[in-house]
Amino acid sequence: MTPQHRTPDEQDEPALLRDQFRQLLRYRSLLATGVVIGLLGGGYLALGGEDTYTATGEVLVRSAISDPFAAGATADKGINIGSERQTAVSDTVGTLAAGTLLKAGDDVTAQKLLSGLQVTNPPNTLTLRFSYTATDPERARARAEALAGAYLTHRRARTEESIQNMSDGYRAQLRPLEEKRDLLEEQTGGTADDVTSARANIIVSISELSRKISELKALDTTPGYLNKKPVAPTSPTGPGLPLLLGLGGVVGLALGLLLSWVRLVFDPAVRSTRELVHSLGAPLLGTLPRERTASGGLLAIGRGSSRLAEEYRAVAFRLAYDPAFAESRRLLVTAPRGDNAAAAAAAANLAAAFAEMGRDVLLVEADLRTPALVRDLGRAAHEVRPPRWAAEEGDRTWPSGGRTNVDVPGSGAFALIPGTTADNVPRTLTSPSVGRIVAEADRPGNVVIVLAPPVLSYADAVALVDRVEGVMIVCDPREVHRSDLERIREIIGASGGSVLGALLHPGRGRLRRAERRAASTRRRRSRGGDDDGGAPSAGAGGPELTGDPTETLGLRAFTQPAAPR
Repeated sequence: MTPQHRTPDEQDEPALLRDQFRQLLRYRSLLATGVVIGLLGGGYLALGGEDTYTATGEVLVRSAISDPFAAGATADKGINIGSERQTAVSDTVGTLAAGTLLKAGDDVTAQKLLSGLQVTNPPNTLTLRFSYTATDPERARARAEALAGAYLTHRRARTEESIQNMSDGYRAQLRPLEEKRDLLEEQTGGTADDVTSARANIIVSISELSRKISELKALDTTPGYLNKKPVAPTSPTGPGLPLLLGLGGVVGLALGLLLSWVRLVFDPAVRSTRELVHSLGAPLLGTLPRERTASGGLLAIGRGSSRLAEEYRAVAFRLAYDPAFAESRRLLVTAPRGDNAAAAAAAANLAAAFAEMGRDVLLVEADLRTPALVRDLGRAAHEVRPPRWAAEEGDRTWPSGGRTNVDVPGSGAFALIPGTTADNVPRTLTSPSVGRIVAEADRPGNVVIVLAPPVLSYADAVALVDRVEGVMIVCDPREVHRSDLERIREIIGASGGSVLGALLHPGRGRLRRAERRAASTRRRRSRGGDDDGGAPSAGAGGPELTGDPTETLGLRAFTQPAAPR
């Protein structure tokens, strides 16, 4: 039964949010840059801006009323506080306040005066709060007081004008009635009852109009009270340095997150294990911890208990129970492109892990361009005799020229066929001898692991896929691109193989990368490369190795490899 690898649920929102947050934290430099920019901006606003002062006065608005002490009398009768607030910031009030300030020696226009005014209304009150901001505390006080006084003056004048207009209207109605009353008194004709009745009605109307005029004159026209008189502020207004720095840090963090998100959108590298599994079309076999092996050796297994060794063992057990691998017991280990050191370490440690399980393991170094596995293994590797069929045929070329036994302390041993430089790498990899070596996995209990150069740098790994069907990709998730993984899946699938999974290794620092480049340069020079670190020649009279992935495709052997003798 083929196991089904569970893929993360696309609708698992908490997991997606955690994954996206971890991805954003990958760009710590952008986050730090945003925070620094925010702090600098907050510090500039706090220290570079001009100090301002705000003076505040409060006015209680009331309407005209005849008897403020009468039961049921309210001061908010007919007051629309929203309209009063608009009146307080009108040009009429500004002009009156400017005239008052001009008498005090402050020459300012109404438009400029109103630019520093802010009128607010506290909820559920009839109070207008006049706040004026200026660069001088005394000027802010004087202007706030002048504006509040101008508003009260304007409101009183408007109330008195309304009372005068109503009184004039009543008097206009009263004048004809008085004339008619005088006319009736002089009239001699008609019955006495009719004249008396008409005269009484007119007198009643005259009395009602006179009463209304008297009430209007008796109204209390006080427009309001200045409950809080503006005073000169003693300290500048606005947020201080700590608050501006805090706000700048928050805004800078938001800017950093935005920059990180933009960088994440346009980043071609694999952003998560979900994307890696989706792009490669294979499960994640394991993730190696960031840990150095003892004494800088290549083998982590056999040098004591460590997280790195346990992770290699876990990957080996997972492969051992994978039906696709258990059927052929052949594994091709390679990297996408660039340095192949992580793939070499993975191949050696997986060979040691399978040796611990009691398997007969053969590790083949198919990297014939920069072979270095024997040197990296150090004292653990020692040469043994070649196989019987190679000795009978007298074939001393790679891969039948010789074998090396690698001892793993406390775990057993495995055989290694070290790589050697070849004049024609593509023809060597497609030779019948390679087929015989790989076919040793057909014996019960045998496992063959082949280490190949990066699959996207050379076509060497592609030339071996028809013999070693199972492929494991060893890569750094921070350096490999999604397009590279999709291309690897297509190339291996078209070549008749299958990707068993991916093994992630931690990214190495710049110093480690520089050391690897220097070591690679030394290896190329030792093989006869150019002094400037260029690509080595293929040999005297051999074809030049260009690194083109298509250089092997025309030489691939499509016949089945011969059975071992």
